[in-house]
Amino acid sequence: MKIIDVHAHGIGGYDTRSSDVEHILKIADIFGSFGIAEIIPTVYPATIKVMRKSLGLIKQAMELQASHAVLRQEFRSEKYGDMENFKPARIIGAHLEGPFLNPLRCGSLNAMTLIEPNEYNLEHLTEDFEDIVRIITVSPELDGAVSLIRKISDTGVIANMGHSDATYSEAEAGHKAGARGVTHLFNAMRPFHHREPGIAGYGLLNKDIYIEVIADPYHLHAATIDLIFRAKNPERIIIVSDSIKETKVPATPFSTAYGLADQHGRLLGGSMTITEAADKLSKMHDQNMIMNCISANPERYLYHTVA
Repeated sequence: MKIIDVHAHGIGGYDTRSSDVEHILKIADIFGSFGIAEIIPTVYPATIKVMRKSLGLIKQAMELQASHAVLRQEFRSEKYGDMENFKPARIIGAHLEGPFLNPLRCGSLNAMTLIEPNEYNLEHLTEDFEDIVRIITVSPELDGAVSLIRKISDTGVIANMGHSDATYSEAEAGHKAGARGVTHLFNAMRPFHHREPGIAGYGLLNKDIYIEVIADPYHLHAATIDLIFRAKNPERIIIVSDSIKETKVPATPFSTAYGLADQHGRLLGGSMTITEAADKLSKMHDQNMIMNCISANPERYLYHTVA
């Protein structure tokens, strides 16, 4: 079983906002120490110049891993998880969480960096990195977003919908244009309303679209997680960490002192790895179903295999 995290910004003091490729490799080390086989480092929205710098580091880290030039001899096993069969997580691409997002639903992301979803901006952002960009999150309700989702999908990159104020019908339009998933369901999006279920309702009810779920104890109430598993096609649920630089390893009790929430109480990122989350959820839900959410489901999502 291959465990995959498709949405992780960083962990244990390191993240993709760096100028040192070693930081990207250490992220892979830490995830590997928790039994995670593959990761897709996720790039925060910023200026195109800064996002391209992050993409360059990720590409360099992938090349170093592929050439076997990286020997993690300096990695200190006593800091992290069970190291008996330690292997670094393989970096398999990049997830661009923006910059084509709705500032009304930016959450903790920098609204000032969000830009118009058009083909020119996409090409300027991804030129020379077409081989590593795997996922791009877009808000489907923005002018030009549906056309951009179609363009992204036509190139073989996965378009996700998220950080969005989309109505149910706007989310449906994005899905019909080729969007394959919804980024962290319920978080940073229009809330479900009985007269307008919105993008959250669409993600929950549509049997084909994939949904990311941050399954730590803070992003979603336990009853909301239970609702997801009761209502959603279980083959389309993907547990993600959405981990950040401040995410502790192993997971520690939530505190704003750890940088996981700002002074306004807005959550900044996930508090645990997907294997830690799956371990907790397996005590309350069917274990095979939960393990599929971190293995078979993300693999099917990434490689477009039939359920």
